[in-house]
Formats: sequence, structure tokens, C-alpha cells
Amino acid sequence: MKLLRELVFPLLAVLAAFVVGGILILLIGDNPIQAYKLLIGSALSWPDGIGYTLFYATPLIFTGLAVLVAFRCGLLNIGAEGQLYVAAFATAWVGITLAQRSAWILIPLCFLAAVLAGGVWGAIPGILKARFGSHEVINTIMLNFIGIALVSYFTQYHYKVPGDPIMESSEIGQGAHIARLGHFIHGLPERIPLNLAFVLALICCVLVYLFLWRTKWGYELRATGASPTAAEYGGISIRKQIIIAMTISGSLAGMVGINEVLGYRHRYYDGFSDNYGFTGIAVALLGRNHPFGVVIAALLFGVLQRGGIYVDGFSEHVTKDIVQVLQGVIILFVAAEAFFRGQFGSFGLLKRSKV
Repeated sequence: MKLLRELVFPLLAVLAAFVVGGILILLIGDNPIQAYKLLIGSALSWPDGIGYTLFYATPLIFTGLAVLVAFRCGLLNIGAEGQLYVAAFATAWVGITLAQRSAWILIPLCFLAAVLAGGVWGAIPGILKARFGSHEVINTIMLNFIGIALVSYFTQYHYKVPGDPIMESSEIGQGAHIARLGHFIHGLPERIPLNLAFVLALICCVLVYLFLWRTKWGYELRATGASPTAAEYGGISIRKQIIIAMTISGSLAGMVGINEVLGYRHRYYDGFSDNYGFTGIAVALLGRNHPFGVVIAALLFGVLQRGGIYVDGFSEHVTKDIVQVLQGVIILFVAAEAFFRGQFGSFGLLKRSKV
């Protein structure tokens, strides 16, 4: 019964959002059925639709997992956006600085750079909260601005190719490129940027599940989120769990850099994120703060992002802004349901996050 309830509420939120979106489409004088056919059909076509949908879902899986881990510890990580920017730049920096190294050395080092850079940027608000009690929401928001500004500065004045009008770094070494899935899947063109980072994202889902629900450390983290007072009474260090949760959260967000730098652009591109860090919050909420739910929610948002391009190009009145409307309404319905159950916002989650 509990599992059924957990599945029904997100499904109802999505259906309700599409109903609201359909009404808006009718009001502007278009056919909602045709618009949705274009939206969903283009995203599920083979090979381009599915290939790009999975590609768009990849960073959302990483950021959804990042937010999920923090949520499970009673924390709200608003800083995944800054964490993924810092990690992407660190990944590119290693790929540029050690460009002459072999792939066997360079790729693991770039992976490590993404994980460590994101983890360090996530650990900072965790330490500040654990040590001084400062709220992680404020700290992560401020660190977003700091992180994005810092990497923009270094890109502009130290790693940008002279004369290049685009705000991007020079290219990483060839040995740091990871393969696109078109290299392995018949019928999937290699021009589609879907790469091995998608497989890594799925592996991370399994690892996060095993960590949270099959290990002592995961139990302690979840116990902290469920009831800090009871957890502390049971001998669990609340401050330690906060730092661990935020570090892991930042590392997961940082893996977006692997997809972006190693598998797609092969350089750091300033402004590459399509609000992945903030959309990850919606992905985690819609996925019921469960790794496998995060995959499904990320795929849904990937469908919307891919389909929105075709709606914008081929619909008479509807633009790709309908995607933003659908995403926003989905979040509202999910948040409303969670609010009434006392599990979201300042009435639930943020209260449990106190040390």
C-alpha cells in the first residue's frame, strides 16, 4: 500500500500538470493534443529523440541524486549549480594541464577532479553548518555566485584561447575524451552526444541506493535526517553526518562535469548548465527522494526538454516555454502534496535539518 501511494502521488502530479498545460494551450488558440503529440513523440523517436532525451536526463540524474542525499540527512542543497560549475572547470583544467598523458591516466584523473572539486565545494556549507550552525540554504546560494564567478574569471583571463569570441576554455587532451554510446549501440549515430556518463549516472543510482539502505553509514545519515535528537541519543555524530552528506552531495553534482567536459564539449564552456542544479531539486522531489525514482523523474524532464525544441519550431502558437510551465506546475503539485504531509519546506524538512 505504501509503495502504491508513493507511485500514485507523483503520477497524479504529472497528469495534473499536463491538464493545466492543456488548458493554457487551449486559451492561446492551439490544439493541446497535437502539441503534446509533438512534445512527446519527438522526444521518443529513434534515434535522435531518445538519444537526446537520455543525454538531457544525464545531468539531472546526477543533480537529483545530489539533492536526494542531502534531503535524506535533513538538508536542502541549493548549491548543486555552483558545485557542478566548479567541478566542470576542474575537470577541464586537469584535461588541459595534463593533456599529453595517456587516456589510462588522464581519464581517471579527470574523474577524480570532478568528484573532489564538487565534494569540496559541497563540504564548505556542510562544515559551516556543523561547526557554526549557519543555514545550508543561505551558504549554498552564496557559494553558487562565488563558484560561478571564479570559474568565469579563470576561463576569461587564463584558459580562454586568445581571439576566441566564445567564453570557453581551450580543448582538453584527446586522451580525456570518453566514448559516446553511438560507438557501442547500432543505429545510434555518434553525432548524438549521449556518452558513457549516462551509464555512470545509472551506476551512481545503484551505489547511492546501496549506500543509503544497505550500509551502516547510510543508516546513520538517514537517521540524522529523520530525527537528529534521536540519532544523537543513539550515539550518532550529527555534525559528522552533515559534513558527509554535503560532501557526497557535492561530489554527485560535480559528476555533471564528466558528462559536459569529457563526453560532450571537450572543454569548459561558460554558462553550459541549463539550471541543472535547481532542476535537480524538482527531480528529487518528484522521484520521492529515491534513486530509482530520480531516474524516472530525470527521464521525464529529459523528454520535456527535448520535446520543447520541436514544439517551439513546429507548433503554430505554442513555444518551448510550455516546458517551463509544465515543470513549474509539476513542482507545485508535488510540493503541495508534500506540504500537507509535513515533509517539505520550512514546516518539515528545514526543521529536521537543525543540529
